[in-house]
Amino acid sequence: MKNIHIRYATLLLFMLLAIPASLSAQTALKQKLSKISAIKEVRPLETSEFAEKYVTYFVQPLDHHHPERGSFRQRIIVSHVGFDRPTVIVTEGYGAAYALRPKYREELSKLLNANMIFVEYRYFLESTPEPKDWQYLTAENSADDLHAVTTAFKNIYPGKWIATGISKGGQTTLLYRTFYPDDVDISVPYVAPLCYGVEDGRHEPFLHNVSTAENRKKIENFQLEVLKRKATLLPRFEKYCAEKKYSFNAPIEEIYDYSVLEYSFALWQWGTPISSIPATTASDDDIFKHLLAISEPGYFTPNSPNASFFVQAARELGYYGYDIEPFKEYLSIKSSKGYLHRLMLPEELKDMDFDKTLSKKITKLLKKNDPKMIFIYGQNDPWTAAGVTWLKNKKNIHVFIQPNGSHLARINTLPEKEKKEVMELINKWLE
Repeated sequence: MKNIHIRYATLLLFMLLAIPASLSAQTALKQKLSKISAIKEVRPLETSEFAEKYVTYFVQPLDHHHPERGSFRQRIIVSHVGFDRPTVIVTEGYGAAYALRPKYREELSKLLNANMIFVEYRYFLESTPEPKDWQYLTAENSADDLHAVTTAFKNIYPGKWIATGISKGGQTTLLYRTFYPDDVDISVPYVAPLCYGVEDGRHEPFLHNVSTAENRKKIENFQLEVLKRKATLLPRFEKYCAEKKYSFNAPIEEIYDYSVLEYSFALWQWGTPISSIPATTASDDDIFKHLLAISEPGYFTPNSPNASFFVQAARELGYYGYDIEPFKEYLSIKSSKGYLHRLMLPEELKDMDFDKTLSKKITKLLKKNDPKMIFIYGQNDPWTAAGVTWLKNKKNIHVFIQPNGSHLARINTLPEKEKKEVMELINKWLE
């Protein structure tokens, strides 16, 4: 009996010792978060990937050069491994909702067992100022946001820092490095375009040469077939848009045509198998269903979830155009030039001019400097047309292209040899 009491007492003591250790680890991070004056709210999140995870709200000036003009709350998700681990800052280009999921973990954070600071982009989801004054949605302000976050969190995580992002998030990684070259040790932009204009001009020739002539012909034949069947498919298209409650800045027939023009870009961007394209003899049902699966017309609504991105694309990030030549005979539009302004921008911004200052500033940084950067692209992704694949003979800037890859190209999708090279570079830089 005495032995049982001793064992019970020992077990109880062990449990009492173990519980404070766990709680103190949580408290240490929460205490540190509470000392960041810009953070006004901290809420715990479920996680299966990290020791702790919180959603926080960080107060940012609307205009970092004129803080007196007001502020907004930026959503930041903090995922903790250890104070002695490297930290990955995810420079998201859009909203952060998906990063709230318990199982979410960004690729580099997983590969390096690193902490993760996930920053929602201004003017998206919960990081949208009220009222929505478009003048403050600039690349420089977004870089200033990231600088403020990094500066604050370096008091918690003093080790090495890596910035990374995908697509527009990759553009953000790139522009962040341009405005603040010393904020992070390493930058890894995924599928990041560097466009020189609203209709950059390099995407259309890229689509004329991507993959094989046979594959390109199959895509073009499908687009032509959709246009040839306009008389029967347009009423169905109009009904679909009405059911979705879409509103457009152009007649429905033009939106139909633009959906067809967008098809080839979207198909290559997401790596849809060519084998999934219906034959030109397929039923109306199959043709229509496939078109919507690849090129959904909601993309062309001015109030889409991407509206803030379209504003930035027109202002300074750039975008792509369409080649209408092969389809002219069947189109209701005579030219697609200026479609972004006409179809997707808020009314008050339709006359906005494109400013080339940002692309020139980024290009100058990459040409004249050699920061530790790794670019990942997909060979067949149309955005690669505007990638920084022209960079040569740099010691620290490296470009990797996944063979036949799409906009889903990542470190883990690279061939084994290149994947190993990427990780050896990063681990060397982290030493």
